[in-house]
Amino acid sequence: MSTRATDYKEKALRLHEKYRGKIEVVPKVPIKSLDDFSIWYTPGVAAPCRAIYSDKEKVYTYTWRWNLVAVVSDGSRVLGLGNIGPEAGYPVMEGKCLLFKYLGGVDAVPILLNTQDKDEIISIVKKISPSFGGINLEDIAKPKCFYILETLQQELDIPVWHDDQQGTALVTLAALKGALKVVNKRLSEVKIALIGAGAAGVAIAKYLMVAGAKPENMLVVDSKGILHANRKDIPKENRWKKDLAFKTNPVCISGGIKEALRGADVCIAVSKPGPGVIKKDWIKNMADDAIVFACANPVPEIWPWEAKEAGARIVATGRSDFPNQVNNSLGFPAIFRGVFEVQARKITDTMCLAAADALAEYTEKTSLSEDRIIPTMEETEAYVCEAVAVGLKAIEEGVARVKLSKKELEERCRENIYRARKLASALFKTLA
Repeated sequence: MSTRATDYKEKALRLHEKYRGKIEVVPKVPIKSLDDFSIWYTPGVAAPCRAIYSDKEKVYTYTWRWNLVAVVSDGSRVLGLGNIGPEAGYPVMEGKCLLFKYLGGVDAVPILLNTQDKDEIISIVKKISPSFGGINLEDIAKPKCFYILETLQQELDIPVWHDDQQGTALVTLAALKGALKVVNKRLSEVKIALIGAGAAGVAIAKYLMVAGAKPENMLVVDSKGILHANRKDIPKENRWKKDLAFKTNPVCISGGIKEALRGADVCIAVSKPGPGVIKKDWIKNMADDAIVFACANPVPEIWPWEAKEAGARIVATGRSDFPNQVNNSLGFPAIFRGVFEVQARKITDTMCLAAADALAEYTEKTSLSEDRIIPTMEETEAYVCEAVAVGLKAIEEGVARVKLSKKELEERCRENIYRARKLASALFKTLA
């Protein structure tokens, strides 16, 4: 376990200034002479326009909408930086688009909104939705993020996803499945302390329970302490947190992180950047073979070496410079790859759970250990397996416009995922 965290600030500033953007639009079609524009633009372009006018579904055949996602944010909760606004949040959304393309072969465009009103955000997204095959909500503060996601899922006929909720939850679940295999414990039996009750925490709790964790074995901690049914300070509009307060902690244990960790088998922290949010002494009071996920960005709630020194057997963070990176980048590119291949109308929770299972199964088949409870972003085949699982589940649930065999789906997913990496490699060589 490394005892040194890498500081990327200076290098990031220098390279962001050098390239002035991480993505760009380049032609996809062959252009050998100006005559080709008679096909790609006027007069030839009128033919696909008429075809789409006759059948709107043809837009998925004749344009890039079939493979295009909007990364939408109001900048109200960006990484661990807080409410920094749309302009300051732009580098994150642009980076998200880069990951979409490189890891999943999915085209993505950052859409930064100059409003933080939930109803206005919903209205804007609905109005721009004909341009996109899917919507990825990103870095939007709670509790409005729950309301925005639910409303858009109900009112749009394209997949809508909030990565801070579904993405974090499915990748965390996949990593926990691997960790529990290593320590030989069952999800249905372990005691879980979930630190953080924001968008990520609420979604993780939901997915854990659906996957088999017992709510009575869970303690959820927000900024004011452990949730329980007698808490009177939870705002009425945050019905999602209220629901957790009534489902978990039936004996109404009170206190904070320290009390929640006492005797816990698993700590999943998605709260505020550390270090020092979680103390070494608190980890010492956890059960034997403890599992600690300290996933705050950019600095985890406790440094991984400190958690190990305190007795944790398996430690994960959200960072790439430590083993066991529990990062959404293992989820959203493959989710949308699978969704787009079958032109699914929505992303369901069961599709996300299928993705988590696929990641966990891939990890176990390829080498499971204390320092590898989940694949890394370098393992391209993990994305293929995950995308196929998502597409098949969409077909099974009847939300797919296109029905493919498993073989056909796998071939398409693999082709598009590997194509993106080949394109990037070829571009780097050309510009070097």
